[in-house]
Amino acid sequence: MDYRDAGVDVEAGRAFVDQIRNLVHSTFRQGVIGGLGGFGGCFQLPGGFKEPVLVSGTDGVGTKLKIAQILNRHDTVGIDLVAMCVNDVLTSGAEPLFFLDYVATSKLEPEQLTQVVAGIASGCRLAGCALLGGETAEMPGFYQVGEYDLAGFCVGIVEKSQMLDSSQVQIGDIAIALPSTGVHSNGLSLVRKIVGDRGLAWDEHPQLLGGETIAEAFLKPTQIYVKPVLAARQAELEIHGMAHITGGGLPENLPRCLGENQSIQIHANSWTIPPIFQWLAKVGSVSTEAMYNTFNMGIGFVLLVPPHQVEQTISFFKSQDISALAIGEVIHGSGTLTGLPS
Repeated sequence: MDYRDAGVDVEAGRAFVDQIRNLVHSTFRQGVIGGLGGFGGCFQLPGGFKEPVLVSGTDGVGTKLKIAQILNRHDTVGIDLVAMCVNDVLTSGAEPLFFLDYVATSKLEPEQLTQVVAGIASGCRLAGCALLGGETAEMPGFYQVGEYDLAGFCVGIVEKSQMLDSSQVQIGDIAIALPSTGVHSNGLSLVRKIVGDRGLAWDEHPQLLGGETIAEAFLKPTQIYVKPVLAARQAELEIHGMAHITGGGLPENLPRCLGENQSIQIHANSWTIPPIFQWLAKVGSVSTEAMYNTFNMGIGFVLLVPPHQVEQTISFFKSQDISALAIGEVIHGSGTLTGLPS
């Protein structure tokens, strides 16, 4: 017997690496040393920093992968993988430098996984970071045929004096929301349960979704906020804190950027809930509280700015084709979020 008899095709793995080489190279930026195929990826830190701080993050895509695999559409989940990591790193004010991925599957399917890596490369280009390397693991017997899982790892850099760590947040700061592109990569287990329990098909066109199929609506990739937010900081807009709205929605994530004895008062009805969330609540009979504790409800990223910077901040993001809006303010409190509809 050999390794192929056990379900692992080493030659196919080598061929796959050659197949994705150009995709990986398309993400390279200044600082990358060497190419694909070594035991480790090498990156030279950029100059000009007095006290550089490296910020790291890791995440996955979750059960959104199940939808991609059911539909045999794998071109967007790679963007999700990058987005979930780089948006987290961004909250510290860091610029993502490089990204690594880990792909585990039962059997290497080159066409399927090339789509995945193409999405990862696209996400890296959108975030301005290099896809420095990765690992593809064939694990027959551990995953079902056609299944795969993804994990991502990102490293960014920020000048220590420019790092955001909640100490800059002040009472009276205003929360400026940047819109999401949909559910992003959180709450998909509930989405799948609703679709399954209601006997719906992924290719249906619910009227409330505006002509999109259910699959198209939920496979939209997570928005990557890196370039416009970094541009805002370079434009010297005063930003005191940032939050990436992921699992747990606004109640869990927005308070994470606050300092001691601070809370956030949300201005009820300050934004319109997108149709995709209205549809989920209606079809799944999901309570308002459960919706806000599961989904981003149309807000993917939040910045805390002083009151005198609100109009300038909103105008700046409008110039970047992003419809930012004020949704609340920092108040005295104990790290909670108040004012959400119930």
